[in-house]
Amino acid sequence: MAGLMARAAEWERGRVELTMMLALTFTTGIIDAIGFLGLDRVFTANMTGNVVIMGMGLVGSTDLPVLGPALAFVGFVLGAGIAAAVQRKARAGWSGITTTVLTICALIPLAMGVLAEIEGHVVAHTPTALTITGMLGLAMGAQAATARRIGVKDVTTVVITSTITGMAADSRLAGGNGSGTGRRVWAIALMFLGALVGALLLLTSLGIALLVAGGLMLLVIWVGHAIRPRRDAEATA
Repeated sequence: MAGLMARAAEWERGRVELTMMLALTFTTGIIDAIGFLGLDRVFTANMTGNVVIMGMGLVGSTDLPVLGPALAFVGFVLGAGIAAAVQRKARAGWSGITTTVLTICALIPLAMGVLAEIEGHVVAHTPTALTITGMLGLAMGAQAATARRIGVKDVTTVVITSTITGMAADSRLAGGNGSGTGRRVWAIALMFLGALVGALLLLTSLGIALLVAGGLMLLVIWVGHAIRPRRDAEATA
């Protein structure tokens, strides 16, 4: 009976963590749409896109930005490194330190939203735009490192290329058993919907878009935190 209860608690823990990571994938879609459309073609979560943009931008004739993607890249690396170091000795899964780190990740776009609203109209390549870009990269890097530690398979929250690859490779058409297709489809769909919502939010203003994205992130994180203690209690009962 104890073993059965432990397996049930583990299944519930995994289900909740999957749901939270999928929700953060949606907010990442919003953030990346804000960066690309509102901060002059910069991805603050998708570093593959930034590396490609920097490579093409260095040619000079493509009229693509270099400084913005570079700042986002540096911020992402710093955020991921700091978050990993802070959580190095934390227990696996969603812990108290997870909530703290992710809360800081959510507060950053909220703060950048306030900054953008104070500025009024954020112009590309200005100190304000570059500050927002670097700070969003920092937040997304920290989120990615935290999601990696939580370890929900196929859901990194910041990129879906590996998710699409896994879905295709494990599909029945490729001779696989189709395992994990559901969560992969959800991750892809939520990233798409997040980008759609982000583009729509930018019709209001950059600041409002960032405030909504940060607010949604904070909501997701604290729902996860509220559920986590109950899961822990059930697992040890």
